[in-house]
Amino acid sequence: MTANNTGTAGFDPTVRFGLFDWIDSNGMQIADLYEERLKYLEFADQAGFYCYHLAEHHATPLSMATSPGLFLAAAAQRTRRIRLGPLVYLLPLYNPLRLTQEICMLDHLSQGRMELGVGRGVSPYELGFFNVDREGSRTMFQEALSTILPGLAEGQVSVQGEYFSIDDVQVHMRPFQRPYPPLWYPTDNPDSIRWLAQEGINTVTHYAPINVVKELFDLYKSEWQEHRNKEGRLNGHEPDPKLGIVRHVYVADTDERALSEAKSGFAGFIHNFNYLRIAHGDTSGRADYLADFEGRMADGLHIVGSPASVVAQVKDQIQATGANYFVGSFFFGSLTFEQTMESMRLFAEEVMPAFGPAP
Repeated sequence: MTANNTGTAGFDPTVRFGLFDWIDSNGMQIADLYEERLKYLEFADQAGFYCYHLAEHHATPLSMATSPGLFLAAAAQRTRRIRLGPLVYLLPLYNPLRLTQEICMLDHLSQGRMELGVGRGVSPYELGFFNVDREGSRTMFQEALSTILPGLAEGQVSVQGEYFSIDDVQVHMRPFQRPYPPLWYPTDNPDSIRWLAQEGINTVTHYAPINVVKELFDLYKSEWQEHRNKEGRLNGHEPDPKLGIVRHVYVADTDERALSEAKSGFAGFIHNFNYLRIAHGDTSGRADYLADFEGRMADGLHIVGSPASVVAQVKDQIQATGANYFVGSFFFGSLTFEQTMESMRLFAEEVMPAFGPAP
């Protein structure tokens, strides 16, 4: 699916489509909620979506799948082609030895379809539940990542750091994909973007307006071009990095119906999203912006409308930002199974083909 975007010399402009999910609470029995998601993924598997990315959150109605690896293991048994990955594993909350082995398991259960998203966590409240300090989480992340990747590649887990101590433990598994699954790190931080580009790591932005995304992706491409032939890059085994934008998406037969139903469904999602912020007395004003559907739509954070309108919106964002990966959050809030399935079907059948055949 090739957009009208030449991009940086050597940078692959082929556009793929993925899915991002929180599995936020909607009042259903959790077992039924899981089953619905798995049915969505069976459809997405056949419809040509590239990857399903699942967030990790704790002690909040924003996530009913606090162990992304566990849910993705189930998804691996219900799908055959779509790639699967946490976005992200919160590395400060894991023992590196245990997580190294779990990554190997998930990559084999999916027969090499895993995408490995890592991060240190954006919510100080959730980190605090595990007695992890926000500032200390940066060092914890660095120690864990520098332990897990050699463990996956070489089968030896060893670290003597400020937070983790493991003495040369041999693990008897390697991942299905060598040396390890493709790496992802979501961010809207320019300093992080420089590091990601230098290492060739895939990235997505979640909440940044279009003009900010363009600046970030231009910076990535510039840094990537300079370092693309450097040996020893962390994601050097993946030749074509993906730069993704995550947007809430809702498609219906008319613009009016799509807007009405998406806005109604989103109210339930944003209650879940703001839950911990409000519970901890955050009055910064960010909570108000997050709940401002029209304001977020004006900033390009929602893609809503008829198939023709959505095609135009997606094309505009890809061309304006230089992204080569568009990630839709189709499942959110109080949308019903039927509403979400119809939205995904319209997107797969009438939006994705506008970008050419799937690669």
